[in-house]
Amino acid sequence: MKVFLGVILALIVVAFVFRLTKKQDTPVENPPAVNATAIHNVIVEEVIQASSYTYMRVKENKVDYWVATVKDDVAVGSKYSFGDALEMTNFKSKELDRTFDRIYFISDNDEQAGNQENSMMAPTTMGRPKVELKTDVVIQPSVGGISIAELYKNRNNYANKKVHVKGKVVKVNSEVMDRNWVHIQDGTNDSGNFDLTITTLELAKIDDVVEFEGTIILNKDFGAGYTYDVIMEGGTIIR
Repeated sequence: MKVFLGVILALIVVAFVFRLTKKQDTPVENPPAVNATAIHNVIVEEVIQASSYTYMRVKENKVDYWVATVKDDVAVGSKYSFGDALEMTNFKSKELDRTFDRIYFISDNDEQAGNQENSMMAPTTMGRPKVELKTDVVIQPSVGGISIAELYKNRNNYANKKVHVKGKVVKVNSEVMDRNWVHIQDGTNDSGNFDLTITTLELAKIDDVVEFEGTIILNKDFGAGYTYDVIMEGGTIIR
């Protein structure tokens, strides 16, 4: 009888250990939040390429989770390290037609190809993009609108107010933080401030001349490198 009970107890222990091990090795669909400011060393398990961004399912300490960065040539099995990241929950990518329970937008990452001593480091940066001045753009503001130079020069007068700004689209970042980021220029310049960033749900193409109405926000920090002295939020195109 004692031998029989001993066998039963041993089987229970083995089953418990097997279940615990299986649970630890199974990818977590909605993993616990990671420290967005810590340094993370991960292995790329899956890669999904979109038009502007690369989505990666990575593994860190037996936990799977999703990260995204600007479009990059990433291979499954690559070792990556990243630090500053922006956590988004229930993030919907319209392009992929997929919702991520939790995803981290990477500010920078380093791919470690081959062994660590001889690795080729390929840093990329995500966040506020650099935009060059377009010297051939000359656009007058519409009646009731203001120029980009006027906006920057008297920014305090327009803080938290709706304004109209007309310009040429010079850059578009789509579906970042569930919105589109449109950059326009009108040819005016105030002390090096010649580009206005607009967050919007509207679609605009590079070289389009558009007029946006939206609320001006000062000193906006979205995290992960998205920091703006002046930005227009909730922009809508005036047609």
